Amino acid sequence: MMKKRHLSFWEIWNMSFGFLGIQFGFALQNANVSRIFETLGASIDEIPILWIAAPLTGLIVQPIIGFFSDKTWTRLGRRRPYFLVGAILATAALFYMPNSPALWVAAIMLWILDASINISMEPFRAFVADNLDNEQRTEGFAMQSFFIGIGAVVGSILPWMLTNWFGISNTAAEGIIPNSVKWSFYLGGIVFLLAVLWTVFKSKEYSPEEMDAFHEEEPKDTYISEKINDKKQLNIGFIMILIGTLFTFFLIQKELDKALYILAYGIIATGLLFVIAAVLRKKGVQSSFVTITSDLLNMPKTMKQLVWVQFFSWFALFSMWIYTTQAVTGHIYNTSDTTSELYNKGADWVGVLFTVYNGVAALVAFLLPVIAKKTSRKITHLIALVLGGIGLVSIYFITSPNMLLLSMVGVGIAWASILSMPYAMLSGALPAKKMGYFMGVFNFFIVIPQLVAATILGFIVKTLFDGQPVYALIVGGFAMILAGILTLRVQDTNG
Repeated sequence: MMKKRHLSFWEIWNMSFGFLGIQFGFALQNANVSRIFETLGASIDEIPILWIAAPLTGLIVQPIIGFFSDKTWTRLGRRRPYFLVGAILATAALFYMPNSPALWVAAIMLWILDASINISMEPFRAFVADNLDNEQRTEGFAMQSFFIGIGAVVGSILPWMLTNWFGISNTAAEGIIPNSVKWSFYLGGIVFLLAVLWTVFKSKEYSPEEMDAFHEEEPKDTYISEKINDKKQLNIGFIMILIGTLFTFFLIQKELDKALYILAYGIIATGLLFVIAAVLRKKGVQSSFVTITSDLLNMPKTMKQLVWVQFFSWFALFSMWIYTTQAVTGHIYNTSDTTSELYNKGADWVGVLFTVYNGVAALVAFLLPVIAKKTSRKITHLIALVLGGIGLVSIYFITSPNMLLLSMVGVGIAWASILSMPYAMLSGALPAKKMGYFMGVFNFFIVIPQLVAATILGFIVKTLFDGQPVYALIVGGFAMILAGILTLRVQDTNG
């Protein structure tokens, strides 16, 4: 069996460089889209609903793009055409979004922007697995973590830099986006496109014949959808529809938060997809839809084990992203008055904290492969997640804003590992011919905990914790520690 060539540091650098642009655009989106929505007239209550489109888009787009990129071969290669198309669309969206004339236009542009980012992002994970052997994959995903950290830091503070360093106005008339935000999006679009172009033209891909030679010992029918039992898939589908329907009636009867309906409808929709796919397969119909839907039930064992690690890791992260501002301003600065100088001082400090953890992630990224070689990828991920969990829990016990920087060091270490170690462990367990598809499915367990956190944490904080958001960070901290412990169950045969 042929073996893949050992790539140099700079070759791995070049093939990962596009992630700098992707994360740059993603950071601008995360930091400024709510501001754009509010400027265009959205109320505070409407903003979370407007944001729902972004994770749902990733949920749909990533496995589809992964599936088709597995089967693509052009003059540009297998994955690179998707990087390029996604970058062009994302750049166009970044240029237009801050010029949206109305709220509904901005909402559509968020959907287009997030879909475009996902078109570029998903194949990058598979790109590393395609080009590197198992020994170098940890280094490859760590390099992506480095660029994610750098992109997140610069992209998040770019409007502030333009205002404070170059004198570009950060205020504007009512209903108009400030020039600092507009120029940040313009620069972000340029960086996005140029970074992806660098990877497209500075990297190579193995041909389909070479990929077959690398994996000639792999059974040709590994993880094909036909292995799924029609009756089993049909039963699972009907059970999910029943659960989702009962959950919906419960929400209606108890008049609970409308955001919870998203979970209920999601369960019903997934069940319907399983039922339709099972019926079509029973009739002998073969299509991309049938394969994509059926293989959701056909995940390799290592992937099923990593699913729980991902779920609790990302649940913790979303609890942090949602509640850190309220927790810091209320628990450390002792104010909830959003118009007060003290509140805004605390909110500004949260921006610094987030910059710190992203910076730490960028620095730690290159240390993780070294630790993994000395121990294992599982132990490395366990240590990182425990440190991150302790960092989140420690916020409850801290009274000085400066001490929060230490909490963010732990979170930064966990963030670097979350962006690299699970993918390094997963890639060795996936069939080469379905690498992109399963990498896309793995994204479900980033999106699902986001939806769960967004829908149930508010209910929990309000009913169990007397409206004190700092307790949401404690919940998140323990979830991250649990994720670390669950890592020990993962069968990482090559790491």
